[in-house]
Amino acid sequence: MITAILGGAAGLLGVAATGALGYRASRRARASRLLRLDSPHAIVEDHFLPLGGIEQWVGIRGEDRRNPVLLVLHGGPGSPYSVFTPLLRSWERHFTVVQWDRRGVGKTLGRNGKAGSGEMSFDRMVEDAIALCDFLREHLGQPKVVLLSSSAGTHLGLKLVLRRPDLFAAFVGTDLNVGMAAGEAEAFPATLAWARAAGDRGALALLDHMGPDSSRWDVASFNRLMRLRDRTVTVGRGIGATFLPLMLGSPQHGLGDVLDVISGLAFSTEQLFAELRGFDARCLGRRFEVPFFVFHGEADVFTPAAAARAYVLEVQAPVKHFELLQGSGHLGAFNDPEPFLALLRQHVLPVVAAGPSCDSSRC
Repeated sequence: MITAILGGAAGLLGVAATGALGYRASRRARASRLLRLDSPHAIVEDHFLPLGGIEQWVGIRGEDRRNPVLLVLHGGPGSPYSVFTPLLRSWERHFTVVQWDRRGVGKTLGRNGKAGSGEMSFDRMVEDAIALCDFLREHLGQPKVVLLSSSAGTHLGLKLVLRRPDLFAAFVGTDLNVGMAAGEAEAFPATLAWARAAGDRGALALLDHMGPDSSRWDVASFNRLMRLRDRTVTVGRGIGATFLPLMLGSPQHGLGDVLDVISGLAFSTEQLFAELRGFDARCLGRRFEVPFFVFHGEADVFTPAAAARAYVLEVQAPVKHFELLQGSGHLGAFNDPEPFLALLRQHVLPVVAAGPSCDSSRC
């Protein structure tokens, strides 16, 4: 979905090149100062690691490498969340935060190119992630990893914890994408109601052309729908308003990296759209062996909270908790990082500290 919404980003880069490079430099300098870590046990690293036969970019940051490891699985499916790093500075006091540009995405795409990205499938990425978790556990001396899955990262995250629960101290979902069909049962009527109220003939024509059955959609129509839906956001920030300023002002991304981000957004969605369209979290299974948390934006117009809540009610796990992020929409964890961190500290860290003997009656 982020792919579609950022379709005009290349044009914005042109504007930046002609009139706003100084502003970009200033933003990057401020972010660099914010990101400085000086504590004696701090860790600031980025690697190209061999995962699944190709080199993939991984960034690791935290004030104390002895803290629990939080691996972020980005959405998009091709939008690297490393651009959110300045927003997550407070998280680094309590976690070692790991960002990963998956195959076909961002810096990993820049290193390998489209032809060198190999198999583009979620199953292949599960194997990549298992290798990454093994590296992180050894490199950081941690027995398990806390997994944070956002939006299209849900597809990967649920498969991971079901396949290898031994690797994870907890699963944390946000912008939980339980499947296009389930999500659109809530989201499509809401978008249609908005278009009717706004009297937007173009939007109504698109929605009439697509129809509510997402199994019949093609990637081009889906991209147009996501751009339309971003206009309907009234609570929190839209995806474009969230992602673009951070991408253009990131001290970790030169202009070449930004171009790779944009290229990866389109490439990943084209390659993975069939899997995204057919995904149904319920078909994977609803019994989990790890603590299971979902903190979800109350006004998320892309992955509606009602669909996420209905799914979590069916989940069986040793510990389970669902909570709405009030005043937030899609990407609420990153637009409002402090309330999200408070939930991580209140619900997730006690379970991680308690270890494998923790159960729902004591946590």
